[in-house]
Amino acid sequence: MIELTGATVRLGGKRVFSNVALHVGAGQFVAVLGPNGAGKSTLMRVILGLIKLQAGSVTVLGRPPAQARSAIGYLPQRHGFDSATRIRGIDLVRLGLDGARWGIPIPLTKTSRDRRKAESARVAETIALVGAAGYAHRPIGELSGGEQQRLLIAQALVRSPQLLILDEPLDSLDLPNQAAVAALLRRICTTEGVSVLLVAHDVNPLLGYLDQVIYMAGGRAMSGPVAEVITSATLSEFVGAPIEVLRTTDGRLVVVGQPEAPHVHGHRHELVS
Repeated sequence: MIELTGATVRLGGKRVFSNVALHVGAGQFVAVLGPNGAGKSTLMRVILGLIKLQAGSVTVLGRPPAQARSAIGYLPQRHGFDSATRIRGIDLVRLGLDGARWGIPIPLTKTSRDRRKAESARVAETIALVGAAGYAHRPIGELSGGEQQRLLIAQALVRSPQLLILDEPLDSLDLPNQAAVAALLRRICTTEGVSVLLVAHDVNPLLGYLDQVIYMAGGRAMSGPVAEVITSATLSEFVGAPIEVLRTTDGRLVVVGQPEAPHVHGHRHELVS
């Protein structure tokens, strides 16, 4: 689904990352972790075909990224809707299908009516898939953060993408909703065969659901199963500083690092909430 080899990006004359090699397979659930400025968002933009590599190669769905964009569902980072936002959840999801036609009159022909009927069925199917049918007709501003996030995921899924990219979808959610969204994304991978690439600051809500993690720091990236990447030895060698990974009695991971622990795992970038 995604293949990077020797990938190097420079922006504004500064290196963001270099010689990155990554592989994401079909139906995999992958989290991208790392501190601010490590290049996580830049990596997403490379995969979307919005930033070109200075060196190396990248393919998405076996094609150059820009050519694969129509088969990618993308959910950018956001911190919820204002309570005054009146658009209904179902209409928000439908924008994922016809947002490009917003404001353009469509002639009422049999073909257009049939298409609209099929689109309505797809919207309803996707809303049911994310478990949002019970509140999809309510204004989005009245819903909880977890409910809004489910509908936003539905919007990204409604065109039946092969790859779903989400930028910090758990960031503004409480722990129960983080776990619920993580479980939902795992189910989407399994039942729909969609690969999911998710940027996150805390791996704990995702433990037990991920196929692999991509950890970015210092202009480099490494990938593999959580149990192989998030370890004291691996992280210490990777960041070039002593890092200790502890597991609590309830199974959560706590990362402690010296020196510069606040930069490597600050309050929003640590692996525990």
